[in-house]
Amino acid sequence: MRIAVIADIHGNLIALEAVLADIAREKPDLTVDLGDCVSGPLWPRETIELLATLKLPTVRGNHDRQVATLAPSTMGASDRFAYGELDVRHLEHLKALPPSLWVAPDVLAFHATPHRDDVYLTDAVVDGRLVRAGIADIEKHLGQTTARVILCGHSHRPDAVRLGNGALIVNPGSVGCPAYDDPVHPAHVSEAGTPHARYAIIDMRSNAAVNVAFKALNYPHEAAAQRAEANGRPEWAHALRTGMTLHSVE
Repeated sequence: MRIAVIADIHGNLIALEAVLADIAREKPDLTVDLGDCVSGPLWPRETIELLATLKLPTVRGNHDRQVATLAPSTMGASDRFAYGELDVRHLEHLKALPPSLWVAPDVLAFHATPHRDDVYLTDAVVDGRLVRAGIADIEKHLGQTTARVILCGHSHRPDAVRLGNGALIVNPGSVGCPAYDDPVHPAHVSEAGTPHARYAIIDMRSNAAVNVAFKALNYPHEAAAQRAEANGRPEWAHALRTGMTLHSVE
């Protein structure tokens, strides 16, 4: 079985279109969406409507939950923009997404961890940056599972981690948001370092091993950056152009 894994689209319609075109060429057996579909100053309505036509197995991200359930006055700017662009049926769709999903008998998908949608699984904050967490911490956040392959997003950082029991955790990186600055304690940045749209292909056809191909695709990111600027978000525009944050930690 070959599975395409996308995550953290964040309303970047044109990055999603580039990824979907590449997935069509790859012809996987299944495509899975790990959530955070619409939050951001780009194209939330167009993104959710495109995703609705695809009917992909999809889990709810923390921003999907926030856009669908919080009062707008309590939302951050990216969630509030998405909320203003969506209608009730879009919000109900986001609210109804499951927090986790078995997408195959031995493949478990969730946004961040099986128990929380806003906690990093394979990452830790060190000196203001995301780095690989220790295996003991990863296994603690994960808890007990029989999955052979575990799919997660949230950090926007492509990664694969093999656990002591042989299970493989895969984070495909972000389709549409290559860098962000999170001021919540402990404040940190996540930076892909390029503007590419990212996803992963998992090949489980061998009983002995799982192969993972991480994809980084060029797309018209300048159009996305200009859209962010037009919507009053210069920090998003910088991230979309460079894959770095305006406040990169030295």
